[in-house]
Amino acid sequence: MRWDERLLGVFEDLEQQAEGLALDERDATVAELAPAEYARVDLVARLHASYGLPLVLDIAGHGRLAGTLLRAGSDWLLLEEGRGGPESLVRTATVAVAHGASAAARGEEARPVAARLGLASALRGLADERGTVRISLCDGRHLRGRPVRVGRDFLELAEDTGGFVAELTAGREALAPVLVAFDALAVVTRL
Repeated sequence: MRWDERLLGVFEDLEQQAEGLALDERDATVAELAPAEYARVDLVARLHASYGLPLVLDIAGHGRLAGTLLRAGSDWLLLEEGRGGPESLVRTATVAVAHGASAAARGEEARPVAARLGLASALRGLADERGTVRISLCDGRHLRGRPVRVGRDFLELAEDTGGFVAELTAGREALAPVLVAFDALAVVTRL
């Protein structure tokens, strides 16, 4: 073997070693980055990737809620309980445990514009329907009534107290509606 062939052989060997070291370094970097990248994934991103899936949620003040995820916003979820069953709007901050979520995540930049709407927008939709809802509060109490208006951080509810308000107001709005802070809401279910 000639000296130039030996020299080329040495260079090729060194090049292969360098490539091997570069691959090892890349693998180590990827191994370090994967947990760091995953640390940026929030619960909402995991739930946004779960459209159409049956979920079981444990919710503060409400308990367990099972249903199919129909929609999600920046801080809320809409579940349908059973096929054609009632729809429940869940404030994401009250979700303690979620069973059945997708293994994927959908970041905010990959979500449709409508999925970036907040709780106030979803509640305004309920108020526009003028139907009756049951509200589960984070402390376990429940309210029933009709959403009237939605402020920046509260819902105005014409509370149904077993017909008493309806009799007093003869179909008009109650004079003193109940104001429910968003932070107190856990679940709002259409009845």
